[in-house]
Amino acid sequence: MIDRKSEGAWVPEDDTDDDDDMPLSLRLSIADALTLANATCGFLAVYFTTSGVLIPHLTGTGDVGVVRNNAATAVLLMLLASIFDLFDGLVARKLRSSPMGAELDNLSDLISFGLAPAYFVLVWGMVVGDIHEPLSALAAIVVLLAVILRLARFSCVSMPDGVFQGMPCPFGALTVVSIVLLELPFVPTLLAIVGVAWLMVSRVEYPKPRGPLAGAMLAWITLCMGMLTAWAFDAPGGELMLQTACSMQVVLAAVIPLFATARRVYAFREDRREARAAAQ
Repeated sequence: MIDRKSEGAWVPEDDTDDDDDMPLSLRLSIADALTLANATCGFLAVYFTTSGVLIPHLTGTGDVGVVRNNAATAVLLMLLASIFDLFDGLVARKLRSSPMGAELDNLSDLISFGLAPAYFVLVWGMVVGDIHEPLSALAAIVVLLAVILRLARFSCVSMPDGVFQGMPCPFGALTVVSIVLLELPFVPTLLAIVGVAWLMVSRVEYPKPRGPLAGAMLAWITLCMGMLTAWAFDAPGGELMLQTACSMQVVLAAVIPLFATARRVYAFREDRREARAAAQ
C-alpha cells in the first residue's frame, strides 16, 4: 500500500470550478479506477471462497480438483488486488488523483486485505473440522481487526518518508493465506496467523515499495501467481512449487522484522558511541 495522501495530492485546476456540481464519473481518476479494481478482486475472492470451497464442503459435493481450482482462484484474486494496490499509488503520484483517493484506497484495502483473508481463514477452520471452527473464527476476527486498526493508524500517524509502521496490509494478507495453504498442524497455523496480525499493528518499520523494490515486489507476486496456477491445474511439481512460494512468503514476513530490529539496535549503539565520543 502506498501513501496517496502525502504524495500526488489532488490540486484543482481552477479555483472557480464548482467540484460539488461535478458528476461522480468525472471526479474519478485513473488511480481511483485501479483502486476500485482492487476492491472488486477482494469481493470476488470472497465469492470464490464461498461458492467453490465452503458450499461444496457444507453440501458434500464438488470434486477435489474443482475445490482446489476455486481456492487457487480466490488467492489469485488477492494477488491481483495487491498488484492494483501497488499501481494505484504509483499512478496517483504521476498523474492527477481525486479528492476521494485516500478514502477509496483504505476502503478497498479493507475488503481485499482484511475481509477476504479473514474469510479465507474462517472457511479453512470450517473445512478442517467443527472442533476447530470457533478458534478459526476468532483468528479471522483478529486478522480483520488488525487490518482495520492498521488502516486507521495509517490515516492518522505521520511516518518518515519511505517506511510504513507495521506490516503493510497486502503483505500481511498474502502471508496469512500462505500460512493456511502450507497445511501445517492447526495450532501452529493459528499461532502464526495471530502473529502476522500482531505484526500489522506493531511498530516494526517496513520499507515502502518504491523504485527497484516495487519492481521486485511485482516480480515476486507474478511468480507466486504462476506457481499457484500450476498447483491449481495439478501440473507436475505444482504442489512443491506452491509449498515453496508459501514458505518463502512466510520467511520474508519473519525476516523483515528481524532486519528492522537489528537496524534499530545498530542505530542505537551508534548514537551511544557518538554521545560518548562527544562527552570525551
